[in-house]
Amino acid sequence: MSEESRTGLRLVITAALLTALAAGAAAQERAGEGAGAAVSADFEAPRTPWGAPDLQGVWDYRTATPLERPAEFGDKATLSAEEVAQYERINSERLDDYDRSPSVHAKWWLDNGREMTADRRTSLIVDPPDGRIPSTTEAARAAARERSARRGLTRAVQDRSLGERCITFGVPRLPGAYNNNYQIVQTPTHVGIMQEMIHAVRIVPLDDRPHLTSAIPQWHGSSRGYYDGNTLVVETTNFVPYGAPRGATSEMLLTERFTRVAPNVIEYEVTFDDPATWERNWTAVIPMQKTDQPIFEYACHEGNRGLENIVHNARHAEDPDYLSKLPTQTKR
Repeated sequence: MSEESRTGLRLVITAALLTALAAGAAAQERAGEGAGAAVSADFEAPRTPWGAPDLQGVWDYRTATPLERPAEFGDKATLSAEEVAQYERINSERLDDYDRSPSVHAKWWLDNGREMTADRRTSLIVDPPDGRIPSTTEAARAAARERSARRGLTRAVQDRSLGERCITFGVPRLPGAYNNNYQIVQTPTHVGIMQEMIHAVRIVPLDDRPHLTSAIPQWHGSSRGYYDGNTLVVETTNFVPYGAPRGATSEMLLTERFTRVAPNVIEYEVTFDDPATWERNWTAVIPMQKTDQPIFEYACHEGNRGLENIVHNARHAEDPDYLSKLPTQTKR
């Protein structure tokens, strides 16, 4: 090997080591600031010029902690450091293994969380204590069966899910495979909250105005906010039918609490309350880490033929000669 080659190799190895050390330091910093970690008694949340808690910026909420507690953990609410290391290793191996991935997407564009929350919880759900979403009501199960039956027919695009139609994936967006970022902006009278996932934007008034009436339902509901000490509280209801998150009804009350608990951490708490859907309300707590990365555009429609092909295939199943009857320019 020439001296030039050896020098180049040393530079590559040095860069790799520096990158690994930086990643390790960043992980330690995240662990020290994450939700559930001890917060300094003298920590004071920064304030806006008008005196509100400053929550502005882009916040990354990726995490390896599952929404619901896996059955393998039984009634364990938290894990030991050794158990966390093992869980993260197995989870990362699964994410890196193309053959074991349940996703139909190309693996290289997924952005799953690889680390559990700093408090080592076995689920993001903190209430009920079992870390599981409560059972749904019989009425909710019947409604779900009805929706499934309609979508099985696929004759009408309107019967497909809002996500398939690129309208919305619902709010709030909980940790997923990609686009795990929120952007928050504040004025003295309003707060703007944007999800990176399918660019869902909510403009939240902070005054005493009432919610919109049921005559004006919204894809993302009617949101109203206020400050409770260092916490921004946002209450949302009046969703479009079938637009409420996780199959809830339009009457669901969604309560979100954003609290700056460390210089680079917001503790995000969300409660889903809909007696028509679940036998009791339930709450999840998710740490959001500040990032200097920008929000990226989410392009759902461009080049996406999925919905069109679903309807084409359904009609072809009903009539094998369907495609031959289409105008030439519409054939694929």
